[in-house]
Amino acid sequence: MQATFKMAFLAALVSAACVPAVFAAPSGGASVPGTTAQQVGPIESLARQAWRETMAQIATPSQGCFHASYPSIVWQQVACGTVRKDVHPMPHYYLFGAPQTAGNGNDYTLQTSGLISSAVGTFPSVSGVTSEQSVGVPAYGDGGILGANEYSVQLNTQFTSTTSACKSHSGCTVWQQWVYATDYAENGKGAIFMQNWLIGYGSNRCPSGFSSDGEGDCYGNSSAALPPDISPTALASLKLTATATSGGNDTAVVTYDGDAYSTSQKDSTLDIASVWNTGEFNVVGNAGGSEAEFNSGSSITVNLAVSDGSSSAPSCVADSGTTGESNNLNLGSCSASGGSTPSIQFTESN
Repeated sequence: MQATFKMAFLAALVSAACVPAVFAAPSGGASVPGTTAQQVGPIESLARQAWRETMAQIATPSQGCFHASYPSIVWQQVACGTVRKDVHPMPHYYLFGAPQTAGNGNDYTLQTSGLISSAVGTFPSVSGVTSEQSVGVPAYGDGGILGANEYSVQLNTQFTSTTSACKSHSGCTVWQQWVYATDYAENGKGAIFMQNWLIGYGSNRCPSGFSSDGEGDCYGNSSAALPPDISPTALASLKLTATATSGGNDTAVVTYDGDAYSTSQKDSTLDIASVWNTGEFNVVGNAGGSEAEFNSGSSITVNLAVSDGSSSAPSCVADSGTTGESNNLNLGSCSASGGSTPSIQFTESN
């Protein structure tokens, strides 16, 4: 853990000790199922924010699934879940002429000249969101986990690089997705996991741990940690952290309010740490090429920050998204910033 995170967290805890922890019952109302953010005082809110940032930096003691509850900074191992075999497909590029809502290729990505070791996706501002539903898209066979309050939050790499995981199959490239998705393992529970792809692997039998998508690609899922379903009205409280360590583990961490969940797999699954230089982050439909449909008047700010060994501002590249899922929000402008955590930020609204 970095000293700066320790100091910020401890200072916030000391301040928070002087005020009541919770001032009101959970917000959001009974009309939107799932966990919603607690209404807390400003000092307590700062303490929880510092705790979430700290937990995203603390490595779990081993491979597997872990959970921590505020204010503890100790990961406790929990049972992993097995997620469904639904896929989060690549874009159907011929749909670029369709209305330019976010996703299915029409998205911003962060691109760097170095290798990314970690990325943090957040929604710094969410306004006007009162409802959301995942709806089927005809071009993808109306697939996915559909219905009210169903969505996925994805942090995706590029799908144009090859690694040793391709086992020298000509034309094979790798693609890794860090995903939080509602009802993906069992009803009432979300899932945080990694979906791994060997694109263009060929018609030969897929490697152990992978299944065929029937189109010459192989995909597989890591074990999943099982946080609760998080209401789409509470996206501003959700943070997704992805890391990739060559020769070590890749991890996915979701922090939300006073809880943190983590799962990991060996980086050798795709050897993604050796090529990762592009990131896409957004809230989209829940698998199968579906679309997250938000109520009219919704506005979401999206931020993706990375560690890439540089303080230079990355590139923010339009029309370069890698997931086939989408939402019904129109993209605004994108800005890029350098510094200790180079990042891109953009808005989307309807």
